[in-house]
Order: sequence, then structure tokens, then C-alpha cells
Amino acid sequence: MPTLDHPTQRAPQRVGSDRSRIIGVLGFDATAYGTASALRGIQHATGDSGDFVSIVNVAVPSRRSVRTAVAQLRRLGVDGIVAVGPQPSAVDVLATLPGDIPVVALGPDPQDVLPAVAVDHYAAAVTVTRHLLDLGHSTVFHIAGPTDRTDPGPRLEGWRDTLVSAGAVLPLPLVGDWSAESGYELGSRLAVRNDVTAIFAANDQMALGMLRALFDAGRRVPQDVSVAGFDGTPQAEFFSPPLTTIRQHFTELGRRSLELLLGEIEVGPSDPVCETIPAELIVRDSTAPPA
Repeated sequence: MPTLDHPTQRAPQRVGSDRSRIIGVLGFDATAYGTASALRGIQHATGDSGDFVSIVNVAVPSRRSVRTAVAQLRRLGVDGIVAVGPQPSAVDVLATLPGDIPVVALGPDPQDVLPAVAVDHYAAAVTVTRHLLDLGHSTVFHIAGPTDRTDPGPRLEGWRDTLVSAGAVLPLPLVGDWSAESGYELGSRLAVRNDVTAIFAANDQMALGMLRALFDAGRRVPQDVSVAGFDGTPQAEFFSPPLTTIRQHFTELGRRSLELLLGEIEVGPSDPVCETIPAELIVRDSTAPPA
């Protein structure tokens, strides 16, 4: 069931507004790094205006739980809703809400039915895969996120298309569950293969587990195997070795999602658009040319 946080956080003052606004936020999988960071980004973007933010977390998304969460926000009189990381099924529900309350999605593929702000996951995956190929690796293995989430799709596609474009061998991707434990388990499978010299994990936690698996197998990083992650978690700099990763700019995501929503509130509904925010490749000691 959704959980409700009272509207004590403040949101940006709408230009020309003569009263406070209540911005509703739906959080999906609030324990995930990306979702939690995006929520912090929204709160950071609110500043010191007279508006408020009320957050409802949807722990187990379903048509019923999403509708219940929206009903809770409507009872609070929210002027609009930012949905952080909704799965495709949740997007479908949100797209059918009455037109009197604007909804903006943050993070997912909007499926052309909702205005959205998202990191360009596809381009970021291309960048990190290209980085490993440019170092001289003949191919790049991939540990993807679970297939029932929205983000792993473009990350996996960016990795795959880059290898195909380069004429490199396309290994079968392994699928984890975002946890370091799954990274360790899948990394153990790759660690025993001498043809594995570069691995791209779809998030930093799986990369962390993979680093341990390689260490336990006696494979040196980056001398024997280069490892790259995705998310740019603050801890990644302190992995051993420090992790090459893709950094997502969550503060900018929060700011732009609020600007987009406030525009919908002020001007009215518009055709769904998706604003993409570039991610940044952070090169550290976990990647190097093959020995």
C-alpha cells in the first residue's frame, strides 16, 4: 500500500502565482538509488518558495495501488503530480487520469502518453560501451537490470547497438536484480572465462558485487578485466579500484520535472514531450586497455 508523507517540503513558486501550490510526488521503489536520488533532487529543487511537496510512495505498483495513491494526493488538493520512475503499467494508469490534474513522469520511457523528463540512458550506455571498445577491448560483456523495469531497456539497447555497429562479438547479456549480490553471482560466472576482458554493469551496486567476484577468482581489475557501472553513486569513487561509471544528474532532473509540471499547471495540458538530460561518463581506475 502507498505511504503518505505530509506536505512539509516546499516547491518552486509559480511565476505570477498569488497562492501556494501543492505538488504531489508519486515514488515507485523508493529504496532504489535512482528513485531515492530523484526524490532528493525534487526536494532540492523546491528551494525556499511558498509552495509544498507531498510524497506518496507506491511499494507494490498495481492499477489499484496507483489509483489509491493518486486519490490520496487529490484529497490533499495537489495541483499536479510528478511520478518518479513509474513502470509501464503505472504509466498506463496515470495516462487515464482525469484531465483536471497534470502529471509529469520523471525517469522512465514516457511511451508518448505523458510529458516526461529522463536521462538519456541509451546514449549513456553507448558512451560507456564505446569507452571500453576505444580502450582496445574486442567486446564488452553486460550485466543488465531486471526486465520488468523501465530503465534497463535503453541501457541494454545502447550496449547492444554499439557492439553491433563496431562489428564486435555480441555476448548474451546476463540479467541481475540491481543488488551487489546478483552482481557477485553473475560476475563469478564471467570471472572464470578468459575471453572476458571488459564488463559493463547496468548499475554501480551490481558492479560492486562483480569487483568482489573478480577478486575472489584472482582476476585483477583493470589489468585483467575492466569494469564500468552506471548511476554515479557517491560510494563508487571509493570502490577498490575506484569505479568508472555514468553519473546521472538527479538535481537537474528534479528541477526540470518541476518546471515542466508547473508549466502544465499554468498553461494547461500540452502534447506529451520527453526532455532528455545528458548523463556524464566518469572515468576512474577500474577501466584500462587490455593487457
